[in-house]
Amino acid sequence: MQSDVVKVGDCIELMEAMPEGCVDMIFADPPYNLQLAGDLVRPNHSKVDAVDDAWDQFDSYAAYDDFTRRWLRAARRILRDDGTLWVIGSYHNIFRVGTALQDLEYWILNDVIWRKSNPMPNFRGRRFTNAHETLIWASKDKDARYTFNYASMKSLNDDLQMRSDWLIPICNGGERLRDEEGNKAHSTQKPEALLHRAIMAATKPGDLVLDPFLGSGTTAAVAKKLGRRYIGLEREERYAELARKRIAQVSPVADLEAITIVAKRDEPRVPFGTLIERGLLEPGTVLVSQNKRWQAKVRADGSLITADFKGSIHQVGAQVQGAPACNGWQFWCYKVEGKLEPIDRLRQVIRDEMSQPN
Repeated sequence: MQSDVVKVGDCIELMEAMPEGCVDMIFADPPYNLQLAGDLVRPNHSKVDAVDDAWDQFDSYAAYDDFTRRWLRAARRILRDDGTLWVIGSYHNIFRVGTALQDLEYWILNDVIWRKSNPMPNFRGRRFTNAHETLIWASKDKDARYTFNYASMKSLNDDLQMRSDWLIPICNGGERLRDEEGNKAHSTQKPEALLHRAIMAATKPGDLVLDPFLGSGTTAAVAKKLGRRYIGLEREERYAELARKRIAQVSPVADLEAITIVAKRDEPRVPFGTLIERGLLEPGTVLVSQNKRWQAKVRADGSLITADFKGSIHQVGAQVQGAPACNGWQFWCYKVEGKLEPIDRLRQVIRDEMSQPN
């Protein structure tokens, strides 16, 4: 099946023509069915450039629900068993989309709040400023072995666990695509930072990312930049052409190492005893906990010993703390030039050697 393409047509028909289980991730930005009643006007009487496009309008909730279920059903068929789907929406539609997802037996993994750092004000002063949108991240079922690049998300967040509220500005400035008259080329263009985070979280280089409502092409542009394959589906030729021109200007990251993600669980297993066999730690070395409260001595057989307990690095770490479990690789430290370093640093030395070509 051809990838790295933008196809024009009805997204449901196009997805139904695709092979089953061929897509690794779907990012969907469907019509929100905003139901705007008349023009929005600022206090200075100027008109707000709101989303009033025909493609966002449905005759009734029932019509919108039927459309939602049909595209979600088609998306589910082409999604790999271990793939995931992202769908974004506002309070106008996201609850209806969530119901449809669960009715179709998707398994919701997270709802993520995109908190806009620069939202459009509420000009009428009758409601709170609408400063966020909601993304639902879902797998095909609760047992799916989906991709989640935990370490990458932690790195993006200054080495803290990535939370489910993302503070990202709306698309504006130089990133906003405009037509020859200077107007927005697409009324619902999403910021690349939002797609960067979703794609980095849930895919690996070379994976196939599909966007059934491609619009201005943000999903495909970011996928290409990050070394993923893409397929964009778009109903209107003018938007498809806009997306093609945008994508053509994107250069993929040249350094493959910069986008290659290796989850810790996928790295080669290195027993603690290997560090002793290789002479990186000598029998009798005293390891210290990161808080310097506990100590244990390294034995020649790869175990640790305290005054009253012997076991693996994990067992001894848990025992001294009175905890049910412990990651000994991070808990125990050795001295390097007077500073304490986790023994995981020595494990990484061996892993790096194992990855070198012969």
